[in-house]
Amino acid sequence: MVQTVCTHLILSGEKKIVIEKPLSLHRIFFFLGAIVSASSGYDLRVSFDDPHFLSFYSLQGARKYIEAKGEDIFQGNIWVQNNTSNDLLFTATEILR
Repeated sequence: MVQTVCTHLILSGEKKIVIEKPLSLHRIFFFLGAIVSASSGYDLRVSFDDPHFLSFYSLQGARKYIEAKGEDIFQGNIWVQNNTSNDLLFTATEILR
């Protein structure tokens, strides 16, 4: 098993890949979370292999994270888009087997 933990600075209006698709191992867990105050209202979008964000999950209000575990979770690139006027830190973790 391999665990990857990283932190990204995502500038205002920027989008980037925070977890790249695994090449030889299989993803069994991932966690994405914004490092912001609990009372902050930010608009963050998470997209799975869609750099145009035509389909996305929105992290708004009190919920500032998304996670998934299991054998059948998404295996491609995971993108995050910062739609706020502030630069934000974003943390990403995955476990591969």
